[in-house]
Amino acid sequence: MCGTCGCQDGNKATVTNLQTGEHTHIDADGNITTHTHDHDDHHHDHDHAHDHSHDHDHAHTHAKAHGNVGTTIALEQAIMQKNDALAERNRAWFSGREILALNLVSSPGSGKTTILERTIIDQKGKTDIYVIEGDQQTANDAQRIKDSGAPAIQINTGTGCHLEADMVMAGVKSLQPKPGSIIMIENVGNLVCPALFDLGEAAKVAILSVTEGEDKPIKYPHMFAASDVMLLNKTDLLPHLDFDVEKCLDYARQVNPHIKVIQLSAKTGEGMDEWYNWLKAQSKQASEQAFA
Repeated sequence: MCGTCGCQDGNKATVTNLQTGEHTHIDADGNITTHTHDHDDHHHDHDHAHDHSHDHDHAHTHAKAHGNVGTTIALEQAIMQKNDALAERNRAWFSGREILALNLVSSPGSGKTTILERTIIDQKGKTDIYVIEGDQQTANDAQRIKDSGAPAIQINTGTGCHLEADMVMAGVKSLQPKPGSIIMIENVGNLVCPALFDLGEAAKVAILSVTEGEDKPIKYPHMFAASDVMLLNKTDLLPHLDFDVEKCLDYARQVNPHIKVIQLSAKTGEGMDEWYNWLKAQSKQASEQAFA
């Protein structure tokens, strides 16, 4: 897991509000600083971590260097326990405001951002959608979302390979979503680590494109087992590919018999209505559960 792969060593996240230009920096110990740039907020790809070094002891680095397995495992457990507690806080916050929060996960290039763009455009005037974008660097995807008409926050994780619950809440505080809205959390493109970290979402949505291998669900079983829905994207390309849809669906159901599968094309719009109907049903459920 991430405590041993090294992706969190000295990790810092930067939360950028595309609407206001405000920046929030979260260091590896959870310390937060916020400031606003006066220049054009469309160009913030430079490194904001250069002036935020700390002399904190990172026990996981020490343990890894000395092969202290027991210390490493204990630290991993502490990290997960802290994240899970913060995720529950997030979940309660969302529930109290009847907000549907979804965690979108996939490999890079599956079409997550394109699906979000089309969803925002098609649902304009019907549903208030807010987006938290997770990437290691750049605000390119968040800018695309903003241009589509939805408020967007960019979280840059630096060397980190996933979003965590405290990062999401920092983004939510900056976004200030309306009660009854939908928050789409586009996680860092990665089918491994995001499976382990609860963000307080109502559901994980795994996105797989037909340009990838149909065996992805059994190659990355933890992610698909943790997901409530699988969106099989880019179906318009099927006539040009050697992709066995039925085999892919069978693999997905092997690791998660209850997973809902929606086949769609964000480019042509095929299957998008089924996705929108699912979103509508989940939003209604979020509202009803808030008063249960």
